Amino acid sequence: MFRILGRRFIEVVIFILVITFISFLFVRLAPGDPVLSILQVDDVSITNEQVYELREELGFNDPLLVQYGHWFADFVQLDFGNSYITNQPVMKMILSGLPATLELSMGALLVMLCIAIPLGSLAALYRGSWIDQISRGVSLLGAAIPSFWLGLLLIDLFAVRWGVFPTMGRDGFISMVLPSVTLGLAITSVYVRLLRSSLIDSLSHEFIRAARSRGISEIRIFFAHAFRYSLPPVITVFGVSLGSLIGGVVVVEVIFAYPGIGKMVVDSIRSRDYPFIQGYILIMAIIVFMVNSAVDLTYRYLNPELRLKERNNS
Repeated sequence: MFRILGRRFIEVVIFILVITFISFLFVRLAPGDPVLSILQVDDVSITNEQVYELREELGFNDPLLVQYGHWFADFVQLDFGNSYITNQPVMKMILSGLPATLELSMGALLVMLCIAIPLGSLAALYRGSWIDQISRGVSLLGAAIPSFWLGLLLIDLFAVRWGVFPTMGRDGFISMVLPSVTLGLAITSVYVRLLRSSLIDSLSHEFIRAARSRGISEIRIFFAHAFRYSLPPVITVFGVSLGSLIGGVVVVEVIFAYPGIGKMVVDSIRSRDYPFIQGYILIMAIIVFMVNSAVDLTYRYLNPELRLKERNNS
């Protein structure tokens, strides 16, 4: 275990160095000039001297590696700088929007679990039945319908026509329903089919037949043996698809005007707000890395064969 944790620590250090440099490089080389956005060229008449002075003040005239060195020195102190547009600390802005993004992600995962687990399980138990056909249809629709189109459709139906839910904003549980359903349905299709195929595979193993021969009830066989055995590939795919979930959160937050960091970063991209964009990329990358590490440890816990192999190698 200590060797695994030590290896993870080294991976974290290398990961942070790589992701900070790449994110800094890509953001700085992107088209557009944040100085012009700050000075609001369309509204105020400015001179070239003012543009040059502001670029000098922000350090844009320094070589790129020097700019990165200054930014990384501040990052080590957990200082992402101030937003060019709002002049607020980037960390404060991220922490103010992160709870909304996390609650929306948790709501989407809850929707996905409430649909994928029962539907995938029933499709595996009654393979070839009408339930299995419904699961295929749900998977096909979920994969084919873009999340932004689904969100607009739900807004038109449940908010505009029926007036059941609000169209935008964050005002309690009711305002989370449509965004969570939109994002949850978009990721459900993958897990319905994956859980079905994984359960079918686990139910065909010899240990399931042995458990039945000992007179163990089908419910206990399913939940205590087959279902647990089918979880590792599902958990692994979840770690891989986490990036898609974060990308979906950004789209859904923009559609529903949900005040999370996804909507903030879209506004920051429009205004070339480098500090917030870099802070967002880094925070999201760290979250993805941490979740993938947790997924890896969970996979080792659920897979006794892997634990035994590592124990024998050590």
